Amino acid sequence: MKKILIIRFSSIGDIVLTTPVIRAVKSQLDCTLHMLTKTAFAGIVKNNPHVDKVYSFTASVREVIQGLQSENYDFIIDLQKNIRSVITRKALGVPSSSFPKLNMEKWMLVNMKVNRMPDLHVVDRYFAAAEPLGISPDGEGLDYFIPEADQVIPEKAHPMLQGGYVGVVIGGKHNTKILPGEKVAEIIKALNYPVVLLGGEADRERGNRITKLSNHEKVFNACGKFNLNQSASLVKQARVIISNDTGLMHIAAAFRKPVISIWGNTTPVFGMYPFMPAEEDLSVISEVKGLRCRPCSKLGYRQCPKKHFKCMMEQDTDYIVSQAKKFIT
Repeated sequence: MKKILIIRFSSIGDIVLTTPVIRAVKSQLDCTLHMLTKTAFAGIVKNNPHVDKVYSFTASVREVIQGLQSENYDFIIDLQKNIRSVITRKALGVPSSSFPKLNMEKWMLVNMKVNRMPDLHVVDRYFAAAEPLGISPDGEGLDYFIPEADQVIPEKAHPMLQGGYVGVVIGGKHNTKILPGEKVAEIIKALNYPVVLLGGEADRERGNRITKLSNHEKVFNACGKFNLNQSASLVKQARVIISNDTGLMHIAAAFRKPVISIWGNTTPVFGMYPFMPAEEDLSVISEVKGLRCRPCSKLGYRQCPKKHFKCMMEQDTDYIVSQAKKFIT
């Protein structure tokens, strides 16, 4: 039996995107499968039944390197591919492979607006790192596993959720990837349907502002009131998810929920859009096309470099609402 280590340090969405590789390796290879990640994200991996052991660190891989060396791995699949992961691979001294990160192609798209990106989702590129082991995609999409203790009964969270609701993910790591509150409020008012605002503690005040702006009695601001798995449970039970490009968007895709993803300064061309089985027609992309300044970054900024923020301020909320209503009915 082989012993395999998969490396992916962060973050929520990126780790969820590794799950097709994890599942395929475990099901197609007689192996023991371990994963190395940051402590902040270890809980996501520990709930995955395809992973036999999780190593995690807070500040440096040196915290766990001796333990990793003692495992005598047969192969390492590096789905992070940065300096830290390369150093880790060298320290373990066993055969390894990584995926095409396409940094030059991303740089050309951001800085020269020349698109040399392949028409491939990052999940498909991840599988390149597993090819030396003879692993191939199984076409089953993403995974996310919620412990029984974190399952949320919507109507107990708030009575108005009993008849169904729309989940709106309002957070994001970078401000230029976040739909402004007034635009979110426009969507909520036009939906005229119960809405749950989803996000972390840092999004709570934004949620309060959106609730006030929407002037809609059926808005439940759940930001900061639930942990990640509990928020994922609310995502799983929603009729449709409207989301910025962030971790809960990928969790929604894992549950094969209808998801309308909203794109600001980044672009789906980078290959990080909702990943679902080919037969599932559940993903809708909302973006402002034709902006010469977009994409302005492969990640995001605190504020729009051009000061106008057209990539979000010109989002067609009527389109977003019309698509959401199709899934509601």
